[in-house]
Amino acid sequence: MSDDHGKSIKDDDTYEALREKGYSKSKAAAIANAGDEASRKGGAQPPYEEWTKEELYARAQELDIDGRSEMDKAELIEALRG
Repeated sequence: MSDDHGKSIKDDDTYEALREKGYSKSKAAAIANAGDEASRKGGAQPPYEEWTKEELYARAQELDIDGRSEMDKAELIEALRG
């Protein structure tokens, strides 16, 4: 059974599983809070290599990836795939 992480985490089980895999608190929270909508969207977006650097940066910003402002396109892709 998972801990209750409060209102800020929508899916405690997913959050804990991601933390155990080594994800940061912020990234695990972002993924856990994306919910079922994110899985339904799967495959709708082109691969990161086809995104512009600005699009990659915006996604990294949504996920609160540290150091994103200093990353080039390849580094942003690597960080997003985490």
